[in-house]
This record gives sequence, C-alpha cells and structure tokens, in this order.
Amino acid sequence: MLKKSSPLLALVLISGLMSGCSSSSSKPAIPDEPPEVLFQQAQLQLDSGNYAKAVEVLEALDSRYPFGPYSNQVQLDLIYAYYKNADTAQAIANIDRFIRLNPAHPDIDYVFYMRGLTNMQADYNFFQSVLQMDRFDRDPGYARQAFADLKRVLVSYPNSKYAADARSRLIYLKDRLSRYDLAVADFYMRRKAWLSAANRSKYLLETYPDTQAVEPALEIMVKAYDKLQMPNLADHARQVLATNYPNNSLARKS
Repeated sequence: MLKKSSPLLALVLISGLMSGCSSSSSKPAIPDEPPEVLFQQAQLQLDSGNYAKAVEVLEALDSRYPFGPYSNQVQLDLIYAYYKNADTAQAIANIDRFIRLNPAHPDIDYVFYMRGLTNMQADYNFFQSVLQMDRFDRDPGYARQAFADLKRVLVSYPNSKYAADARSRLIYLKDRLSRYDLAVADFYMRRKAWLSAANRSKYLLETYPDTQAVEPALEIMVKAYDKLQMPNLADHARQVLATNYPNNSLARKS
C-alpha cells in the first residue's frame, strides 16, 4: 500500500526541482541568430578584448553553421581567441586542423605564425605561470616547435607581414634553446661524461652560433677535450675561443 506524500515533502521536492532547473540554465545560451548576426557579435567581443565570450559565440557559430560563408574566418578568429584566452591546447588543435584542411589558404602564413606564438605561450605558461620559475634546462619541446613554425614563416613566406615579428621572436627562442643545450652540456660535465659534454657543446656551436651561450660552450669543449686527453681538439677549441673571446682565461694554454 503506497503512503501518501505529505504536503511538506511535495513542496521540498518541487523546490529542489526548480532550483536544479535554474542552476542548470544559469549559464546563458548563445541566442539562435543568423550567422551574420553571430559573426558581428563575435567581432564586437574580439574588439573589446572579451576573448572568453568571443570563444562562446564563435564556437556556437562554428557548430551551427560549419559550412557557412564565414566558416574559414570563424576558424581563424577562434585560433586568435583561444590564444588570447591562454587556451593553448584548443588553439593548437584548431591550427593543426586548419592547416590540414586549408594548406593553400591565403592566410596560411598567419596560421603558422600563430602556431609559433601559441607554442611560445605554452612553453612560458608551463613553468612561469604554474611553477613560478624560469629555468632554461626545462623541456624545450614547445620552444623547438615554436622555432620551427616561426622559421617556416621567414623561409616560406618572406614577404609576410608577420615576418618581422617572427624574426625578432626567433632571437629569443635561439637564446632559450641554446641555454638549454648549455645546461645539458654542463650537466654532462658535472657527471664527468666528458665526450657527451663536448658533443653537446659542439652541437650548440653549429646550431646557435650567434648566441651568448657560445663562449661558455667553447669553455666546456676545452675542458672536456683536456679531460679526454685529446690535445688536438682541445687546442682547436681553445684557438676558436681565443679568436672570438681573447680575454677569456681559458684562451691561453696553461
């Protein structure tokens, strides 16, 4: 035999259902508007710097009108909005999809440029924002990809309007990557892995010859080859050091 529900219990259940409905709909949905209206709304949000809202509108536009007249521009705007919103995973996913589907698009130089910037942002965020540290011996995977993307802009699209900025960012990336290789070479020296230290320094000199890491890399080569009892290689490294850094104490054979 079923028990009758009390009026109080019924009231509690109704209020619970109503609160559940209100909480689930607390996040306002993007209105169902024509694509041109949503596109204009997205542009207003981008122009005002409200990138989180821009992402919402652009994602709605992309899902509702995936083959509409604004589809490619929506993807480009999403890439930018994700980047400005520090959502590097989504930005890179959209970039890779755009490159795969539109390899000959007129703005493909911009897409590679944005992938470079996004990978730089990911490299920065992982250590500076999360761990509050600045270590050049951290994993350089994002930095290496950023270097490749920005270098591609310069090589494949030398007349791109993004080439100048890409070139200036490459200077920072070369310094960051060379300092990573220097940290690795120094690690090998402390572990008395002389040959590995010399080889890593040699790689640094060949790859980043115009960075501040060159002088300490040459110092490591001199010391490592001395430890390995390879006088010819040690003398050659010392000669290069003396030619470029004549005041360096290791430039003079003891």
